[in-house]
Amino acid sequence: MSDRTAVIMLACALTVLIAVLIGAAAGYLARRDHATYPAALTRAAFAFAATLTLAATLTTALTDASG
Repeated sequence: MSDRTAVIMLACALTVLIAVLIGAAAGYLARRDHATYPAALTRAAFAFAATLTLAATLTTALTDASG
């Protein structure tokens, strides 16, 4: 495995970890706001998906700009 591949895999793992933490925080805050468990899970899933979508969009934009 080359160094470049290792850095890319590490960046992907870090992005997923950050998305999971954001999703967990969104779910926790929704429960603190007295949302039901299904509603809190929905908010957490939306925050997780939005974070990954934003990361993918930024990666695509930066790749297109540099190439």
